[in-house]
Amino acid sequence: MSDIAVDVKNLTKVFQVGGGGANVFKQGLTSSYVVAVDNLSFQVKAGEVYGLIGPNGSGKSTTMKVVLGLMAPTEGHAQVFGLDSGDIRARHDIGFLPENPYFYRHLTGEETLKFYGKLCGLKGAELKDRIGELLALVDLEGARKRRLSGYSKGMLQRIGLAQAIIQRPRLVILDEPTAGVDPVGSRQIRDLVLRLKDDGISVFLCSHLLEQVQEVCDHVGIIFEGRMQQEGTLDELVSVENRYSLTLEDADPETIKEIEALISKTKGTTIAEQGHPKTTLERLFIKIAGEKEANKKS
Repeated sequence: MSDIAVDVKNLTKVFQVGGGGANVFKQGLTSSYVVAVDNLSFQVKAGEVYGLIGPNGSGKSTTMKVVLGLMAPTEGHAQVFGLDSGDIRARHDIGFLPENPYFYRHLTGEETLKFYGKLCGLKGAELKDRIGELLALVDLEGARKRRLSGYSKGMLQRIGLAQAIIQRPRLVILDEPTAGVDPVGSRQIRDLVLRLKDDGISVFLCSHLLEQVQEVCDHVGIIFEGRMQQEGTLDELVSVENRYSLTLEDADPETIKEIEALISKTKGTTIAEQGHPKTTLERLFIKIAGEKEANKKS
């Protein structure tokens, strides 16, 4: 079994504009084509969460479609667990949640999972048990008999995530999974992503929302205009190399003055930032929402 879930190497994808398409690109001409992805390379290791981050139109979705086998590369290749992404066998190991999934909104949550489970070859007691397991996982047991037309955006994303893993894939590909979802719903989806990782499932996540994926990704690739701009572990990308942070708790004013005096005597060292650490609006919102929910139950 390969320890590389996704291997994208020298991937280039060209779209036809006025005629010629890929042949125009290979002939080196400069008209009638758009290069959506340009010589892109990265790997998603088995069991990790990889985030491909970039603005809209940067080539994320095109890359994702090539990995899914929905689109052939112009040059280079994409492999899933050692198999070419265009190989039908590779798709058995992939679960997918698009940015705006389409569901039959007259079906209930339970019926939706039953429908997708049958498409994946599940039936009988196995399918029934799997539906119950997934509804519990995505916290929709109480809405299993409710039609999807009555689901919120966050609930639809969670039922979408459940259908993406109904056949127990080894790789799950998520396209903007928290887009349009409120902070509490976003937190629930991120918690589910971490659950997938804990279960040994690889996750390939495409998003333009850096802050919302920062807590779940092991490795991050930043893509812009089809090219990889920077890649590495989350710690490598967010750390500022020439700065060191020291956080004090319950320090008296005299101690702080002594530290400041010591720093002022050190040549070339300055205090770049000082003051009380700040939370984020998102964390504050979730904290308040959690307190409100707890008060309702008490």
